[in-house]
Amino acid sequence: MDLRSPKLHKILETWIAEDLGDGDLTRFVLNNRNASAHWIAKEDGTFCGGELVKLIFEKIDPQVNIQLLLKDGQKFKKNQRLLELQGPSTSLVAGERVTLNVAMHLSGIATSTALLVTKLSESNVQLADTRKTTPGLRIFEKYAFHCGGGINHRLGLDDAAMLKENHIEWSKGIRESIKILKRTIPWTKKIIVEAETPSQAKEAVEAGADGVLLDEMSIHTIEKLVPELRQLSKTSKSKYVSQNIVIEVSGINPNNLSNYIFTGIDLISTSAPMTKSKWIDFSMRFD
Repeated sequence: MDLRSPKLHKILETWIAEDLGDGDLTRFVLNNRNASAHWIAKEDGTFCGGELVKLIFEKIDPQVNIQLLLKDGQKFKKNQRLLELQGPSTSLVAGERVTLNVAMHLSGIATSTALLVTKLSESNVQLADTRKTTPGLRIFEKYAFHCGGGINHRLGLDDAAMLKENHIEWSKGIRESIKILKRTIPWTKKIIVEAETPSQAKEAVEAGADGVLLDEMSIHTIEKLVPELRQLSKTSKSKYVSQNIVIEVSGINPNNLSNYIFTGIDLISTSAPMTKSKWIDFSMRFD
């Protein structure tokens, strides 16, 4: 996530405008004196969002000074201080809700991701995210997933060409579709095929896909199929076949991740940290 991105800054400004509207009405009872505050965690977790908190307060009032006590991706314990703030009391109150909301949400995703990544720690299998994200929050949620130890899959439809069930059904098939894509998309872009059967996976490799996603296949099928796909990619004499095919698995229960670490796959993709994680509870306490 590039904190210099104009797109990112516009989103932050929209968040601030949504909450402040024409201005915080409670400011009239505050004398705008300098005040200090801190955040504490009400439960254990993995922190995410500190740099965004700094940017938001900077936009509300550059006089606010923030000291982050944790970096994004670091773990924390219940009752631990996360950051400290100093500045005009009206500005601290104005930024409280927006910053807490985003940090609690992103820390929830980072925490959930970190727990799943732990299940894969004894292997070279990596955990990847999906495009199942909250509209408007994708870059932030994927950043939180990364902070939790996962890796990011494509950000949008323009990142890679991924042939899914509908593409295969509504086109001339896997082989012809890959041939068309190799003629039309930039050579820097990858081609991935979501296969629902072993025959589709093999066809994808033979046709020159850069990656194959094995969707909702049984672990026994995967254990047998992966060596066959590896062998196919290495022995094929076709100039289109990738010698380093990336094999991904999806559609599995997150609780069963450790069952797949010795199947020879490269990635397991899951939307669970985005769609099923809860917010981590933080509190802003004024000194």
